[in-house]
Parts: sequence; structure tokens; C-alpha cells
Amino acid sequence: MATLKDRLETDMRSAMKERDELRTGTLRMTLTAIRNAEVAGKTARELSDDEVLAVVAKEAKKRRESALAFTEGNRPELAERELAEEQILTVYLPVPLTDDELAGIVAEALAAGSFEGPKALGQAMKAAQAAVAGRAEGGRVAAEVRRQLG
Repeated sequence: MATLKDRLETDMRSAMKERDELRTGTLRMTLTAIRNAEVAGKTARELSDDEVLAVVAKEAKKRRESALAFTEGNRPELAERELAEEQILTVYLPVPLTDDELAGIVAEALAAGSFEGPKALGQAMKAAQAAVAGRAEGGRVAAEVRRQLG
């Protein structure tokens, strides 16, 4: 089975052949972000699929946040483009968790670690993030952990 990075490269080549500028540009920028992550640090290394997925999620989040900023800045044409790029990237991301699914996973993670009270927030977040495995944004996970810890 091909890696996620290979799939992104193949899809970018297909988009180039189809002369789809939006898809080509979006995938090219994402692959650049992946390559930058690979050479960050002391030695260059190949990213795992989970790490590539994290980079893609980060790029999608950037697009969402940019679209919001452009909307607030009264630049709807730029906001539309950012949202279109985000839609292209969401194809490569796992299906996000619903609020009920997130609450259940966080409850299981907290019960397994027996975290209680607001002082355990850091440790509880670490356990919850590991259980969620990138299927929900950190802000949503943090809000749910705080809610359940009380």
C-alpha cells in the first residue's frame, strides 16, 4: 500500500496533467510543508504516515483560519479560495469525530488514567490526544477534557 505522501504526489501529478491549478497549488504547498518537516531538526528523515497526516491537518487548519481572517477583512474572494483549498485537503484526513464520539473517547481515556481535578489537565490532555489520534482538533479535545474534569 502506498504511503500518504506518495498518494499526495500522485494526485498532484494528476492535477498537473488535468491543468487543475487550485488542486496542483494546494498539493504542492502541502508537499513542501511535508518536506520542510522532514528536514527540520538535526538530521533529515522520512516522516511516517501519522506524521504526514498531522502536517496535512495543520495545513487544512491554516486554510480554515485564513478563510476566517479574510472573511472578517471583507475579502470574500480570498476566503473562498482558502475554503476550496481546505476542501481539497480534507479528502486526505480521517473523518472527524462527532461531539458524542469525542465525549466517549475522552471519558474512556480519563477513566483509564484515573485523572481527577483541574490539576491533572496536562496529563489528561496527553492521554486524550493519544486516544483521539488526530481525528479531532486540539481545541475541541481540550474543551471536552476540561468539561469532564470539572
